[in-house]
Amino acid sequence: MKKPYVAVALVAASALALSACANNSGAASTSSSTAAGGVSLVSPGNLTVCTHLSYKPFQFTEGGTIVGFDVDVMDLVAKKLGVTQQVIDIEFGQITSGAVFTAKKCDVGAAAITITPEREQAAPFSDPYFASKQALLVKADSSVTSLADMKDKVLAVQTDTSGQTYAEEHAGEFGFSTKVFDDMPTGSNAVLAGTVDGSLNDNGVLLDFARENPTTKVVEEIDTNEHYGFNVSKDNPALLTAINEVLKESKADGSFNTIYKKWFGVDAPTA
Repeated sequence: MKKPYVAVALVAASALALSACANNSGAASTSSSTAAGGVSLVSPGNLTVCTHLSYKPFQFTEGGTIVGFDVDVMDLVAKKLGVTQQVIDIEFGQITSGAVFTAKKCDVGAAAITITPEREQAAPFSDPYFASKQALLVKADSSVTSLADMKDKVLAVQTDTSGQTYAEEHAGEFGFSTKVFDDMPTGSNAVLAGTVDGSLNDNGVLLDFARENPTTKVVEEIDTNEHYGFNVSKDNPALLTAINEVLKESKADGSFNTIYKKWFGVDAPTA
């Protein structure tokens, strides 16, 4: 039996308290704060990417390095710009609110971020790159098969996420209460510990968690028509253009599919 996936203790408490981890798979750095295509950067020679750990397989720490699906896609962007990707771990709400861009802490947010109208008002998004659903994780021996079975039970949700919003909107309908956690692993490990009855989060991460922790299972996937995007500062449209070009080019040349299959074991959807 594999060990439960434990949260990485790197999450910053605020936009002013950050921990950085270089991803060394990018291109060699330059000495200018402007990259190819006129893209402005907060740190010369680096594409500074804000994320929120841990959200395996999108972004997580392995062997002291931040890796994952989002990280690999951002490496393609860094290569196009001729710079090196630098990943910063920070609170999710700081990324979705656009605060990290106002404070010039990073160039782009890459944290499996669901595109919503409210978030788009704060910071524009790239084209969608991943389709997601909400999923319900419970213990393998639980009788719960859906949210409808969660009456009088406690549901873990992650703060500032679309899953939290969905759960709170349906708590009255299904009769459960919510308990808010700072990150996905902590909420999922609460299911393992029996301190909550279930956890609601994106299907990509909970299916991965259940594979690594066979005493848990995903019993329901809810199609909420969610899509992830990378967000950037309103003042950096050239970067948004570059990201969209990379997404289009990588899907055409097969490199996006290679990354997708690496992390999810199947080919990327063609639609």
